[in-house]
Amino acid sequence: MLDILFFGTLIVYFLAVVAHFLALAFRKEQIIRAAWAVFYAGFALNTVFIIARGVTAGRLPLSNQFEFATAFAWCIALMAIVLHRGVREPWIGALTSAAAFLILSFAALQPRKISELMPALRSAWFGFHIGSAVFSYSAFMIAACISLRYLLLQKSATEEEERLSSLDYLSYRLTAFGFLMLTLTILSGCIWAEQAWSAFWTWDPKETWALITWLIYAAYLHLRLQKKWRGKRMAVFSLIGIVCVLFTFIGVNVLFTGLHSYK
Repeated sequence: MLDILFFGTLIVYFLAVVAHFLALAFRKEQIIRAAWAVFYAGFALNTVFIIARGVTAGRLPLSNQFEFATAFAWCIALMAIVLHRGVREPWIGALTSAAAFLILSFAALQPRKISELMPALRSAWFGFHIGSAVFSYSAFMIAACISLRYLLLQKSATEEEERLSSLDYLSYRLTAFGFLMLTLTILSGCIWAEQAWSAFWTWDPKETWALITWLIYAAYLHLRLQKKWRGKRMAVFSLIGIVCVLFTFIGVNVLFTGLHSYK
């Protein structure tokens, strides 16, 4: 049943990607509504799967790469749906549904076996630490999608400055939220590490790359708030940041071993 729910979610997200790109191409209201209906259906299936896996496992389903990726895709969809209520443009659904589908496709490549929590993960900090990371990564992902849209529109000389400015500001707000969540992730991780391993910081590869990611986004916010950087430079910075986020999420587990190597 869990596999049916999971692959059903993956298929529906794929259909949502196709529908949203058709909506982007033809800009017909009926296609746009249908695309969002399919995306809502994918989000609903994603939600049911996460709940069902959590009930089956008897814990929060966030303990390995597969479960984190599934939650990551779910959170991208959630934020996209919330964002859609304020910014009703077809490109939002196209880019965010593609992001959710790709993250869930990565999850499909991971082992799906349900296992007991490792002793180090049995903590009250488990849900808060990993949950804040899920929201952080999702906010950064959508900010990067908006930045990509900004760069594509910015090439058009006829594009209104006000529209570009609103995209720039929206990406900044999401980045600021993601930075807050990442800060909470790192701080709660330090407290948890001290309880589990008697050390606040061990320079584990995942910790190191989380810190690098934090520094990149701290530089983004500094340049925006203190140096008044705007527009194209910030959009490029956002795309660099999401590359670092994805490396922290995927690359570290593939290339390194450490205390956070939970497959």
